[in-house]
Order: sequence, then structure tokens, then C-alpha cells
Amino acid sequence: MPRLLYFFLLALCPSLFAEKPNILFILTEDQGAHMSVLGRTDIQTPNMDALAASGALFRRAYVAYPVCSASKACIMTGLHSHTNGLLNNTNNFFKRADKLTEAEKKTSPYLHTRIRSTAPTLVEVLVEAGYHAAVSGKLHLSPNERFPYHDFIPKVPVKQALNGIIKRAAGKPWFFMHNSITTTHRPFVNSEKQPISVDPAKVVLPPHLPNTPVIRRDWAEYLDGVQKADQAVGEVLAVLRDSGAKSNTIIVFMGDHGPAYPHGKMSPYHFGLHVPLVIKLPGAKPLVSDALVSELDLLPTLLDVLKIDYTTSIHGKSLKPLLEGQSDARGHDFIFAEVSGRSLNQKRGMEERAVLDATHQLIVRSRLDEPKVINADLRDMKPWISRVYGELVRRKTEYPDAYHLLQTMDPHALGGNPPVIELYDLQNDPGELQNLAADPAAKPHLNRLMSAFKKWHSDTKDEAMIFAEATNVRK
Repeated sequence: MPRLLYFFLLALCPSLFAEKPNILFILTEDQGAHMSVLGRTDIQTPNMDALAASGALFRRAYVAYPVCSASKACIMTGLHSHTNGLLNNTNNFFKRADKLTEAEKKTSPYLHTRIRSTAPTLVEVLVEAGYHAAVSGKLHLSPNERFPYHDFIPKVPVKQALNGIIKRAAGKPWFFMHNSITTTHRPFVNSEKQPISVDPAKVVLPPHLPNTPVIRRDWAEYLDGVQKADQAVGEVLAVLRDSGAKSNTIIVFMGDHGPAYPHGKMSPYHFGLHVPLVIKLPGAKPLVSDALVSELDLLPTLLDVLKIDYTTSIHGKSLKPLLEGQSDARGHDFIFAEVSGRSLNQKRGMEERAVLDATHQLIVRSRLDEPKVINADLRDMKPWISRVYGELVRRKTEYPDAYHLLQTMDPHALGGNPPVIELYDLQNDPGELQNLAADPAAKPHLNRLMSAFKKWHSDTKDEAMIFAEATNVRK
């Protein structure tokens, strides 16, 4: 339909488009795959679990870049970061593009850390299709012109936010990116000053974190944030139900990447890439899937469900066949992710890539002498109350393996020497503690994943990653 005719019909009769389902996208900050339904025994997430029981729970969902802005850009474009152009974090100018000041437009992150691909973003496509689009909490993307939300909703009660969106939509379908759930993002509640809902003595630590009182306290505070996020998810779902719009609303629930710990946020390890993902389609049967899926799949999935054509080539694939329970439906054979040391207008930085399949994960690096981006919330006590970094430095003699992992995360500050190649058995070593890259028995797995990486590297024109360094060196 020609664009002018489309908007003429929309203005003349909004009810023509009212049958399209609404979209509620709940995106939590820095929440890895930590829900009781995913096997956690030390937390209770009844609202997330209930949503999972009523929709499609993807137990093996991954992000393509494990930091906030870049992960959101992957969702919004269906393209890997080295293709869409947005690497690492940018400014959070939470306003319409026409409200930006000249000073804001000239800030270095806004100018340099931005989407550069020309393919329409998810928000652009939905707005053109007649959706009323709203975002709460954060935008954290650039340039703002590529995200033409009608409503930028500050931190107000979710009932006020969602009911306001429905009212302003005035009969049109709506898209709500609910990005106000931040209790899983540092700083967590400081349990030295306030009570929390999780007992540090009862938590189950990730395998790569040493069992010390300081680390147990810190991890308990994160899990307390997960339980608070669960309460917030319950609140928005209750408002949706009470509004009467639930039966005609697609619900997506997802974490934007792993938590702010070594091997987590801003790292290519499984702990940083693995996230919760639930998709609930109106009328669809519940299911649990172990298919490999990526955040890159969300744009093509939503547009496929909505029957909106999108002809631009992207890296994701529609999950609609999986959601419909088709017997021959499949996820990906391989999942790919990246982390780049390039930031702002720097042309070079350490490049890290990950590829995983059903059983193993390969990590490859190049430009090891170049800068590496370390987020402040992974290292600093103030204001982030990040206890783990300092604890591992203080007790490096007692826990040398954990300190070595920290050196890999922050090599230039701590004198680390990150391996060019790492290979892990995800089934027998989920904490990724034993690097099998030099193990002759693991060579078939190394060759399989390296071959997949080589093809992806070429197909996606990943020019910043020096592939020869990864293939010619064995460490």
C-alpha cells in the first residue's frame, strides 16, 4: 500500500487497523538466565515463571552483544553490531529527536556510537504500520531519529504508564517497550544497610566465582534484584490483564544480557550471553524449547507474526514456526556474538567473538594489544557497589584461577594475557573453567566451530576481527 494512501486510511478510520495485536516488550536490565523455572533453586520468580508457563519459554536464548545499548541495537535491527554500527554504550537521551539540544547532538558518544545501517528499525517499521509506540525508562540508543516513539514515559507507576498508552493509542494497536525494570542493574540494594529477600548463606554461586562471604553477599544482592524484577513483571502483567487488552497482546519478556560480573556483562562467555526469553502469542499453545535462538530473531519474528513485509537482509530468523509448534521448526545451528574494544571514534580495539552450538562454545580474539572496554560497574565500588573485582584482587593468592579470569576481563590494568582461542564443553563444564582448545580429544569440536566462525566472519564482513590471528595461533 503506498505510504500516503496508508496514512490517509489510517486517519480516516483507525479501526481498520485495530485488529493487529498490541506488543508488550518487557526488557530487564543486566538479567542473565536466572529464573526459578530455569533451574535456580535459590530464588523465587513466580510471575516470570507463570508467564513462561503460558507462553513459549526459550531455555537457550542468547544476546549478540552483551552490553545495554549494543544489545538493544541488535534487537531493533536484527543485525550484528559490526553491521548495524552501534558498538558498546551510547548516551541515553530519553526524548524525541526534535527535542535534542545542539549540545546533546554534538556529544562524542551520540555522534560516534550509533546505528549506521539504513534498514528500518523495529520502531520505524511498527510506526509506519500504524502502531502507537511508547518506551519507558531508557532509550539508550542513537540516533534518536531512528526510534520515533510517540511517548517517552518517565518513571511513573506502570498502571499510569500503560493505561496512558492505551488511551493515547485511541483504538490503534500499540507497542510498549517497557525498559523501566532496573533492579538487576548495579548498584543493587546494599545489604549492609538494608535488608534483602535472599539469604547469602543459601545462594548457589556461579562456578567461576569463589565462595567467600563478600562474593556471597554481592551475589545475593543481585538475586534480590531478580526477585524484585519478578515483582515488577507481575505488576505490568496485572495492569495488562485489568486493561482488557491481554487477549490481543503479544508479550515478549527478555533480559538484555548477563549480569555485571566477571564472565558476564561485556564478555563473550556463556554467562554473559545467556538470557531469559519468553514469547507469548495470543491463542498460541504453551511450549518449552531448547532450540538455539538469538535476540536478532525478535525483529523478524514479530514482523512475521504481524504479517508485515520486511525485505531487507538481516542476520536473524523468524521464530514463528517454533512458536506455532511446527514439527519441522528449528532454531539456529550456531549462535554468534561479539565484543569490541572500539569505542567513540577509536578505530581499533581488542576484538572478541563467540560461536556456540548445542554442546560447545568457541571464543576467539584478535588485536590483543589494543584497548579493551571495561564497564565501570564491573570494577568500581562507587557508585556501583561492585565488590567482586576488589575481592578477587585482594585474594588473588588464595584464588589464583578466579584472579586469572579477572585478568582476562581487565588485562591491561592487571597484566593479563587473554587466550587467542578458548573452547569449552557446555554440557560438562557449564562454568567454562577448562579451556579445551589445545586438547587433541576436543579437536573435532574446535574444527566444527572454527569452520562456522570462518563462514560467519566472511558472510557478515567482520573486517575489524583479524581472522588469521585466531586460526594461526593455539593458546
